[in-house]
Amino acid sequence: MNTVAGRLYGVGLGPGDPELVTVKAARLIGQADVIAYHSARHGRSIARSIALPYMREGQAEELLKYPLTTESTDHPGGYQGALDDFYAECADRLAAHLDAGRDVVVLCEGDPLFYGSYMHMHKRLAHRYETEVVPGVTSVAGAAAVLGRPLVEHEETLTVLPGTLPAEVIAEKLRSADSVAVLKLGRTFEKVRDALAEAGRLDEAWYVERATTANQRIERLKDVDPASVPYFSLAMLPSGSRRADLPALSADGTRDEPRLSAGRDETSGLSTGRDEGRGEGDWAGVAVVGLGPAGEQWLTPEAHQVLAEATDLVGYGPYVDRVPQRPGQIRHRTDNRVEAERAAHALSLAREGRRVAVVSSGDPGVFAMASAVLEAAEDFPGVPVRIVPGLTAAHAVASRAGAPLGHDYCVVSLSDLLKPWEVVADRLRAAARADLVLAIYNPASRSRTWQVGAARDLLMEHRDPATPVVIGRDVGGPQETITVTTLGELDPSQVDMRCLLIIGSSTTRATDGGTVYTPRRYPA
Repeated sequence: MNTVAGRLYGVGLGPGDPELVTVKAARLIGQADVIAYHSARHGRSIARSIALPYMREGQAEELLKYPLTTESTDHPGGYQGALDDFYAECADRLAAHLDAGRDVVVLCEGDPLFYGSYMHMHKRLAHRYETEVVPGVTSVAGAAAVLGRPLVEHEETLTVLPGTLPAEVIAEKLRSADSVAVLKLGRTFEKVRDALAEAGRLDEAWYVERATTANQRIERLKDVDPASVPYFSLAMLPSGSRRADLPALSADGTRDEPRLSAGRDETSGLSTGRDEGRGEGDWAGVAVVGLGPAGEQWLTPEAHQVLAEATDLVGYGPYVDRVPQRPGQIRHRTDNRVEAERAAHALSLAREGRRVAVVSSGDPGVFAMASAVLEAAEDFPGVPVRIVPGLTAAHAVASRAGAPLGHDYCVVSLSDLLKPWEVVADRLRAAARADLVLAIYNPASRSRTWQVGAARDLLMEHRDPATPVVIGRDVGGPQETITVTTLGELDPSQVDMRCLLIIGSSTTRATDGGTVYTPRRYPA
């Protein structure tokens, strides 16, 4: 009985992030009878690790282990002869599966026909079997994406070079090229770096390692230790890197930009943070940026733009970490209790001509860094300060619960670090007597646990125990919870520093479905 031959697929997996595997590639990986992949002599395959989420139990696997990589060999045909024999043996192994009617997927990082290992199988088998190549995101495209810079624009050309070329050839091609990607670094790194220097383009070059993966690394190429460079890395000179109107890299990793003198609004006497003649999207000085309560999805478009344009980020470490890495941007992470020092440091950087973004969770003007920066700015005349608003934690929690802030409300912090508890207590009583909904920030911490119970008792002097209470924890984050309870049943042990409380007024209602809202009409 004649067996219909199987089909050969060369499947590109993209630069490393499994989520960048195409829908078609994922489908074919899951359907294949045989999964084949290359590896060095250690037997570990990056391609297999990328494809693993899409593989299924019971699939046959063919490990195509290279007999050598860069070492010498005693093969009669030398290095190339050893590889040719290896590729022929691999093709025979895959052909046996295909002849038996089994479909074979050969995995390949990046794109199969862009310096891909699959192409050696393709050349030996595609004329004998039905074959399909599934393209993948290239390492060059992945590196451009994580750099956040275009590869080419307008009439520019892109030059792709292997680092294995002679240094003088690389240098010659670099001199006349627009955008450039140099692949296959590893042991060729020092040669490529020297060629970039010879061509006068070292200061333009970025180093990108394992783009789009958890181990991604981005640096100015001239600062990279050659001993730390793996094979899966590349050098990139992105679009516009030679243009005279783009700033070059400075010694500290930022861009050498002109020192800006702040424009001034003569009618108000306030510094505008803009320089006459510059574009509307340009700014100087300090921008205090609200990140929203959690995650990039809470950022406003204005905040996105300011963060992208800043040369320096300043802020409490976990908040700085929420901002995506950008090439050349310097990060200044600080502890949570040094607001005045943090503000002064940001203003000092801005006085040197830097664009500084001070980041705050939520809105910077609500128990956050805006006040601290404006207070410190009195000692830095001429340094403009701009406030970029963000979504507040109170509004985020309210949206999850319904509309508990639908009528008059006030915002109070229970922290007594910067004001006496007696002041906090007086304000709680006043808000309760005025029948305002309360949004309570900073309700508790590891060292401050008693205030929630004390606040509950104060409020119950004027509120019904059945008053609805919303406890929002880690809203927008991976551990988000919304708890609806009542003032009488509020358990302080459920509340920590990651929580925000909303205490209803006499008109606030909680439905059987857990929705909380405060009507806009107040009874006569």
